[in-house]
Amino acid sequence: MDDMEPIDHILTTTRSVRRRLDLTRAVAPEVIEQCLEIAIQAPSGSDRQGWEFVVLTESEPKLAIAELYRRAFAAYIGAPPAPGTPISAVRASATLLAEQFHLVPAMVLFCYAGRVERQSAAAQAALYGSILPAAWSFMLALRARGIGSAWTTLHLVYEREAAAALGIPSDWTQAALIPLAYFTGTGFKPAPRAPARTKTSWNGWGRRRDTGEV
Repeated sequence: MDDMEPIDHILTTTRSVRRRLDLTRAVAPEVIEQCLEIAIQAPSGSDRQGWEFVVLTESEPKLAIAELYRRAFAAYIGAPPAPGTPISAVRASATLLAEQFHLVPAMVLFCYAGRVERQSAAAQAALYGSILPAAWSFMLALRARGIGSAWTTLHLVYEREAAAALGIPSDWTQAALIPLAYFTGTGFKPAPRAPARTKTSWNGWGRRRDTGEV
């Protein structure tokens, strides 16, 4: 493919959307299914494809998961800042998402068969490496269709409670929870990041490539 610009644009402007979610506009089940069809093209270890996607669109299950998320978020964020203390944009947007979590039109829980918390680092990497690429592909597919999403994991503090609320078997791992909605506006742009070369080692830890730049 010669024209990489549209692909690069999607890849560099897809991120967690919290403030600009249109909570009043429904997302059709067919659109979510289209994005999941794209997601399952992602790699999985030994091509096992041991994933299961739990889509929540009804009020009762969304509220149950949102309450768990808010409980975990409250512990994560800690005490509110003192009066007059500037609130960071990330904290403000994260707080807004927590408050409105139950209002998103849909959320998708990415699960994978098996449990690895007491297994080796290799086994853990294999399981999560078999489901997280699908979750990211899902977010990219949503973004290409004008739908924003946010990568969240905080509810996993209460993974057992979430499993009980949704009937998820105990031998399945919940890996990511993606709330989604159409986004408002079009001004997405690449985020500030340190140049990749400053975080890249060549042929051994900490060895930077000499580019001759001054």
